Amino acid sequence: MRTLRLLLLITVGLASAQQQALMDYLERRLLAIEDRISQWHEQTIRYASDLRELKQQMMSQLENLDKNKDGLRTDLDNIGTRVDRVEREMDYLETQNGAQPCVDVDDKLVEQQVTVIKEKNKAKYAKLTDCRDMISSIKAMKILKRLGGAKGMWTKDMGSGSGKIYIFNDVDGDTFFEFASVRDFSTSQGTERATATKLPSAWHGTGHAVYNGHVYYIKQGEEMRVMKYDLRNGSVVDSSVFPVKDQISVYGLSSDTYVDLAVDEEGLWAIFASRENERHISLAKMDTDTLAIEQIWDTPCQRENAEAAFVICGTVYVVYNTKLPSRSRVQCVFDVSDMVTSDDAPLVYFPKRYGSHSSLKYSPMEQLIYAWDDGYQILYKLLMKKKLEV
Repeated sequence: MRTLRLLLLITVGLASAQQQALMDYLERRLLAIEDRISQWHEQTIRYASDLRELKQQMMSQLENLDKNKDGLRTDLDNIGTRVDRVEREMDYLETQNGAQPCVDVDDKLVEQQVTVIKEKNKAKYAKLTDCRDMISSIKAMKILKRLGGAKGMWTKDMGSGSGKIYIFNDVDGDTFFEFASVRDFSTSQGTERATATKLPSAWHGTGHAVYNGHVYYIKQGEEMRVMKYDLRNGSVVDSSVFPVKDQISVYGLSSDTYVDLAVDEEGLWAIFASRENERHISLAKMDTDTLAIEQIWDTPCQRENAEAAFVICGTVYVVYNTKLPSRSRVQCVFDVSDMVTSDDAPLVYFPKRYGSHSSLKYSPMEQLIYAWDDGYQILYKLLMKKKLEV
């Protein structure tokens, strides 16, 4: 019995020692876990603090970037203004230093040109009206719509009070579109409100005109022919071969237009060029009834860098640009009645636009120019003044 009791005591002692060792081990593990949790907590606090500092730095940098962006935008606007000013000054200097397309640096060629003008214009032009207006400046512009391709022509009937709008899209075709009003044109989707009219023959270029109920357009083939189409009965009522040999494109920057028909207070005009005088633009007065050429003038306006032209009160205004589109400006003026010269006419700049004017059509009744610019239909309001007496 004494031996058994001793064994029991030994067994109990060993169990207590193992239990105590286990408790000590568990306590050490818990202390280690608590220590790690404390470290993780400290690291989390430090990381959160670092993140807050980083966020503050980023916010500060973003604010600085916004300020810099505003400053850069202001600087760019100022640079754009200065570039525009320099561009205008350079263009002005061009016109003052003999570099403009109107001026021929060859004195002999100038003398020859004057001689040709005198020969073709021996009889003084007999004006039909007492119109003495000339451009002072462009008062305003309005972009109405974008319809069609980069090149085309739009206009009103320049000889009547009709409010209808006529659209000739592209430089080749046989169908034009007629809108009942400017409102219908500007508010319609595409040509949904328009009436399509197919001409008996195809037209070429952008030099068409609508005058007193007739469409005048150029049919190009073996010979250049002016066609007169009656809008009322839908038929060609007359046509005439344009009496100029070896024609070339009238504008250096608009190679598709060989004859540009223009309407002003005096009636119908034709702006053209030929190889006989290939550096310069010529002007002809046409009879609207018979399509006969009444008189021809060789102007001093050069073809190079010309993009379009229009006529006001017997004065042709040629608009110039560059192959890399810049600012369009009237840089050459020729008056058939010798009341205005390029020196007398103001250097008129058109507002910035999209590409290059493929057509400019003057409305005598409204003193507006209907312009086609890279598919955009634009109205320019003109400010006029009286010509000076000579």
